Order: sequence, then structure tokens, then C-alpha cells
Amino acid sequence: MCGIVGMLGRREAAPILLDALRRLEYRGYDSAGVATVHDGRIERRRATGKLSALAELLERAPLPGATGIGHTRWATHGAATEANAHPHATERVAVVHNGIIENFRALRARLEAEGRRFESQTDTETIVHLLESALDAGMAPEKAAAHALRQLEGAFALCILFAQDPDLMVAARRGSPLALGHGEGEMFVGSDALALAPLTDRITYLDEGDMAVLRREGAQIFDASGAPVERPMRVVAASSVLAEKGEHKHFMAKEIFEQPTVSAYALGHYLNAERTAVRGEAADIPFDEADRAVLVACGTAHYACHVAKYWFERLARLPVEIDVASEFRYREPPLSRRDVAVFVSQSGETADTLAALRHARPQVRMAAAVVNVPESSIAREADLAMPILAGPEIGVASTKAFTNQLITLAAMAIAAGRRRGALDAEAEARLVGALSELPRLMAEALRRAPEIEAAAARIAQARDVLYLGRGPMYPLALEGALKLKEISYIHAEGYASGELKHGPIALVDPQTPTVVMAPRDALFDKTVSNMQEVMARGGRIVLITDAAGAEAAGEGAERVIRMPDCDPFVAPILYALPAQLLAYHAAALLGKDVDQPRNLAKSVTVE
Repeated sequence: MCGIVGMLGRREAAPILLDALRRLEYRGYDSAGVATVHDGRIERRRATGKLSALAELLERAPLPGATGIGHTRWATHGAATEANAHPHATERVAVVHNGIIENFRALRARLEAEGRRFESQTDTETIVHLLESALDAGMAPEKAAAHALRQLEGAFALCILFAQDPDLMVAARRGSPLALGHGEGEMFVGSDALALAPLTDRITYLDEGDMAVLRREGAQIFDASGAPVERPMRVVAASSVLAEKGEHKHFMAKEIFEQPTVSAYALGHYLNAERTAVRGEAADIPFDEADRAVLVACGTAHYACHVAKYWFERLARLPVEIDVASEFRYREPPLSRRDVAVFVSQSGETADTLAALRHARPQVRMAAAVVNVPESSIAREADLAMPILAGPEIGVASTKAFTNQLITLAAMAIAAGRRRGALDAEAEARLVGALSELPRLMAEALRRAPEIEAAAARIAQARDVLYLGRGPMYPLALEGALKLKEISYIHAEGYASGELKHGPIALVDPQTPTVVMAPRDALFDKTVSNMQEVMARGGRIVLITDAAGAEAAGEGAERVIRMPDCDPFVAPILYALPAQLLAYHAAALLGKDVDQPRNLAKSVTVE
């Protein structure tokens, strides 16, 4: 994932920025660069590949100046080339950026009509020209930055330099994290505290929508409305930086709120720049030569495969078999060279999944891996490894890895539909467009956190909880129940809504909440009928739906959590967030060890 560092210092900045970028290498990247301000000029060095290439370049051509910014980039808009590497700059402005600017095409078209020339394929360069336009209009640098930020849509973290003022840096965040570091007559910016660990232990985390104007003596912070605000400064011990939670109480909360950002990285990797087609590894799997797909995983990753089954069968007309990895090879399933097998694991080291891969690979057309760790055993042993790009996930209960697994599997299903002739280019573009909306939708969904916390207070009082869903929301019901069990230790079960009357309805009583996951889709009316059956027996409903669903469901639900409107295709991804937050807040209210629940490990490396 991309990493940002910045420095208003009293020392040469470039070597310090390079060291800070090395501490962000764990995020993953394919190019890197540094820019400084010196003698009223912006100078920069950029290189593709590993940081060693940038280090060699800086050794051959040093960058003077005590003010600078640096960046490690994971390519989204535009390939991994020097022209697309950050920082992006003109003679007056330099910018580094994490995230995705969703409206960059419209902005770029307008700026090009004004006569501005672009040198890269990135969305980030649009920000540079917005700043130039504002400076040309006579705005001061801080005003130019605020003016540019107001025009941006999407998720981002930004750090900006101005050639005319070497004692100024502007930083801003919306959706992507950013931290300020306080030194002695120096100020720093980093994607997280890890980047700043040797430089300072005094850290201020910017809140959502904040813009900070940094000078060497300190920083002034403005909230999303432009009003000056105070954000607390925290002392972060160097020994704890590797496991820093930022402004959150738990890693799980931090990772839930990172989903708008990390989803953008997965989307950038698997969707083309025009957001009309699937690209990369997802498009390389020979589904057109397959009679069947076999999806194998454990735990939360297994439920991601459940969702994907709906997508593959509907979009690609490809039969799918899903299996729990621990059962797969022991039942000796019949496999053939007309099968494509997909193995899903966050760590890439899950023992059961690795054993299943080894069992299947000699027998199938292709064995593909969907993993979060590209150097893992499963990634190395598969025929094709597909990174989910969620970044390090510390909390045992998977959150951002689950949604990025779903995004990766969704891209695969679309690509399979195209290769098999079940989707035309227009249908592919519509589905890809729906996926592209996820970072914005996720950020909007997370703004419902207070009402989800209120609903969780009721859940926390229960001994048993039911989760219901239909179609692709059925696996989400299973996942929601698993999350609650994992971290709160409350017994919970997920069911297909239509199965309620075939047994589970016997569990309904006033003490057993029922969580219903039901966007207003083709199956919604049937789900409402199932809700009525629960309410007729004294059951209490927590309904997670959209505005149309809330209106159509009528009265009766104890709580209604209104999600943003979305295409039904992406609803299983978006609705994972309230399921995660319900479990998180219930566990936190009960005082449980959210990040390290009893008896569980992050990566299960034994059978």
C-alpha cells in the first residue's frame, strides 16, 4: 500500500525521508520518490521498483533541502512507471497522495480545457494542477490547498509543498489515515507512527476531513468545515509503534475504518483506469476452459467463497463448488483438468488451505490463490497468486481482509463472465462501475457507527442471536454471526431467511434478537415476510437495509440501520461493515479482548 512521509526540518531531508519510507515497505509498493524545496525551487527524484533504486539515484544525484516529502506507490491509476511515480510536481507545487480521487476525470478534462498539460496517467496529478490554478488566481498557498480539497471526491491522504515557502507544508485526510509528528523545531507527517518512530514520539492523528497547515514551530488544524480545531497530541513509545492503533481503542476498529482506503487499492489493482473493465491477474484465469470452479477456504474466507458462488454462477454461468479446507482432501473429491481451483487465505499460511492446494494442484487446470501476503506459502505454491492488498491486519477477527477478498473474487467473477461470453462489454462496465463506488459507499456507511453502536447495546445483553439473509446476503448472515461469536462469545447463528420456518424459528423469543440483512432487492419482500414471522412470535428485529427497504418494511423493527443505496451486486461487500461494527461494539461494551479473543489465532498454521 502507498506510504507518505513529510518533513519540515533543520537537517537535510532526503536521507531521513528515505529511511522513513523503508519503515513503510511492509505496505507494498512498486515505485518511490522524494521531493524537496531548496533555494525557492522544487527538486525531485523518482524510481520504479524497490527503494534500493531510489537510494542509488539519490546517491548519484543528491537532493538538497531541509523541507521534503516522500512516497512509496502501489500503482492504481497508471502503470508502475517513473512518470506515474510520486511526488507529482510543477515548478511551484509538489504533492504525494494515498487513496483514489473518484472525480479526477471530470477535473482533468476541465483543467486540460484551461490549457494545462498532464505528464502522467494518475489521478494525483489532477491535484497538482488544481493547486496551480488556484495560485494563478492569486490565492495564498494555504487558501489554494483548501480550495483544491473542496473539489475532490474520494478517499485520500495528501501532503503538499510550495516552492515559494520552505517553512510550509499542508497535510489533509479524508478516508486515509495521516499522522503529524512534533519535533524540536521540526514537524513531520507520516501515513502512520511507524514511519516517524525514530524522529519523534509525539504524534497527532488527523481526524476525518482535517487539513493541517504545518510550520516548523507547530501545526494549525482545520476540520472539514474549515473551522480551526485542536487534536490531541499523544506520546507513542517507540516499542509500541509497530503495533500502533492510531486514534482507535482496538486494532479491529482501526482496520474496520481502513476499509474505504484499502478497498481502493484492490480496486485500483484489478480495474482499469477508465473503470470499465477488469485487468491484471483476475483476467488471466482460463475460466473459459473450465467446466467448474472449486473454491476452498477456512472461516471468514470460506464465507467470502459462499458469496462468490452467487457471483460466478449468475454472472459467468459457471458451476461452483465451495468447500471447507479442513474437509476438502479427506473426502477425496473428484477433480479434473477442466476445473479451476481457487484457494483463499488472508495469511497465505493457513495449514488446511495449503494442504488442500497441494492436494488439488496436480489434478486441476489451474490453482489460483487469493492472499494478503504475496510472499506466503500458498502464494508461492499456486499457479497464480492474486493479492488482496488489505495491508497488515493485526486483529484476529478478519475485517478489511474479508472485504478485499470479496472485491478480488468479484473481479474474478466479472472476468469469468467476459471470458465465457456470459457478459458483454456494457455489462462488464456496469458491474465494474458499481465496484468503483465502494470506497465512497464504505466511508458513508461508517458514518452510521453511532447508531450501530446503539443497536449493539441490545445485542450485548443477549445470550443468543439469530442472523438472517437471502441470496448473497445469506453468507453475510453467516459471517455476521461468526464475528459476534469470535469476539463477544455470544452464541449466534446465521441462516438463510427462507429456512427460518424449517427449524430455527423455534429459537425465537423476546430475549433473542434477530439481525436481518436485507437491502431492497428482488428478494426483499420475501425477507420482510420472514421478519413478520419473527415479530409475530415476540422476536426483536435489528434491520440493516437501505432507505427504500426501511420504508417498505413498515413498522415493527426495534432498530433500523439505514445503509447507503448501492447496486445489489456490491451489497454483500458493503453490508459486511455494519456486521463487523455490531460485533465490535457488542464485544467492547462487554469488556472483551477484542483484538485477541480467547482460543483464537490470527493465522492457523496447524491442522
